[in-house]
Amino acid sequence: MKVQINLKHVKKLVLAMVMVLATAALLAACSKPSEPTVSEKPAETAKQAAIKSTSTPTPDRRGAISVSIYDRGNIPAEEGTPEKNRWTEWLNENGPADVKFISVPRAESEKKLNLLLASGGAPDIMFEYSAPFKNQLYSQKQLMPLEDLIEQYSTDYKQLLEKYPALRKLGMKDDGKLYGLGYIAALDTNVVLYVRNDWLKELNLSVPQTTEELYNVIKAFTENDPDKNNQKDTYGINLSSNGGFLINAIFGYSEWGINNGEYVHQFNRAAASTAFKKRLYDDGLVDKDFLTDTNGEKAQQDFINGKLGMFAANGGAGAIGYKVFESFRQSNPNGEIIAIPLPKSEFGQFSPPLNPPIFITTVVNAAAKDPEAIIKYVDFLARESTGKTLKYGIEGTHHTVGENGCPAPVQPIFTEQLSWTADYRMLNSPVFEGDCARYISQLDMNNPLHVEFSEIIKAADAAYLSVERPIYYDIDQNSLPSLPQDLLLNYSNGLKAISDIWSKSIVGGSSYSIEKALSDVQSTWDKAGGLEVDEFYQNWYATSKENVVHTKDWYTK
Repeated sequence: MKVQINLKHVKKLVLAMVMVLATAALLAACSKPSEPTVSEKPAETAKQAAIKSTSTPTPDRRGAISVSIYDRGNIPAEEGTPEKNRWTEWLNENGPADVKFISVPRAESEKKLNLLLASGGAPDIMFEYSAPFKNQLYSQKQLMPLEDLIEQYSTDYKQLLEKYPALRKLGMKDDGKLYGLGYIAALDTNVVLYVRNDWLKELNLSVPQTTEELYNVIKAFTENDPDKNNQKDTYGINLSSNGGFLINAIFGYSEWGINNGEYVHQFNRAAASTAFKKRLYDDGLVDKDFLTDTNGEKAQQDFINGKLGMFAANGGAGAIGYKVFESFRQSNPNGEIIAIPLPKSEFGQFSPPLNPPIFITTVVNAAAKDPEAIIKYVDFLARESTGKTLKYGIEGTHHTVGENGCPAPVQPIFTEQLSWTADYRMLNSPVFEGDCARYISQLDMNNPLHVEFSEIIKAADAAYLSVERPIYYDIDQNSLPSLPQDLLLNYSNGLKAISDIWSKSIVGGSSYSIEKALSDVQSTWDKAGGLEVDEFYQNWYATSKENVVHTKDWYTK
């Protein structure tokens, strides 16, 4: 069924809403807020200067803009491509602007966007999760300030900012201007540690509570033939991708953290995390080729195929996590997955990455030619009805209303046509949906696999959504300041160099000890000008801590 045939009434409604939006924006534009003090203003484009000369939006005008979209390789071939599919067509047919979609590989999005910016072909709206990358673009004066534009042209997003002041707080930079746009959601799990509970039972093991117990479980999963096939063909855990990040989380290791009230470089935690990885590697308990599995796809397949006892599932309580779970159960009919808390290390007990309640996902290219069309499109994406359609599709075709009052997916059409649309919803606020926003609400309790997965979600909630086991990094990444331009090179070169040293130490055997690696890391960081970066962060936190959004605050909001 063609989507556009089902949406004739929706199109009329959207056109009417655009007219209402324009009238509201006209009234709002009569009063502009005072301009904040500027410490360093990005270069002003001719278009921005022209905007200041008028405060009147044009109600019937339809602009043309370009927008980035992640390419994850997860769209069925029959559905099209990230740039052209049923939902890009729907967005163009029902939205206020003609949109050209520009795909960027998810694993290399920063590289691709940098290339596009350098060539002058970057999209007007850039959707990107990486806070450091967005900070880099701000420091390079490649982002457009949005406060005045929102005041002039917005209705929906402006109301969101008024209702949730923290959204504006996270989107602002040190010049006092708003550059980042995002969404509001409930705190939820993201990365979940899946463990083969049937292997624990087979080997008479308990859920590991400490890092030493974790080592012993990994060793047993590798050496004691947990799948009983009389072959040594299993590993306990992976070090690639999320597996390595999860071990960092166990040791509370993020590059910088708050210690004794100061924001400092955590070399000691890096060394402890790397030492644990090195121990696993030296003892033959992990895949020796983990460094080549850059995106973790091999590890995921190893887990699905029954060759890996623990796996850090990204989106573990959502659609991605369910896909891994379902594939695993198809390959291992008698396999049993549980979600467990991260074991305790000498630094405490932590949780893996969570989905924060406020997230900045979007910035605007400073060279964009049509800011009015951009803001109107932002409003369209931020609207509750738009998000509901992109998430659940058309009622009666893609979903029905379930017994819990939430949209209930109609399979298989829902999975085929909607399971891959999350990247089109990076400005939609799940808070609009209440409990229906949670993935568990979409599960069919008459389906045994869904019931089983709901127990994994509940266990993950209990394990990670607890202030007693806080997330392993201390500051909301969107609260971090933009590094001055002269420190960006120190930062990027220094981090790349020390990351290479830690990797070398893991695979270097007895010839390259952790103590030697730590010494080399500190020396290399110093030579790269890293101490200036450390000093910048320390001074920033000392003077700005009252305005910082800490991750511990996520649990109490």
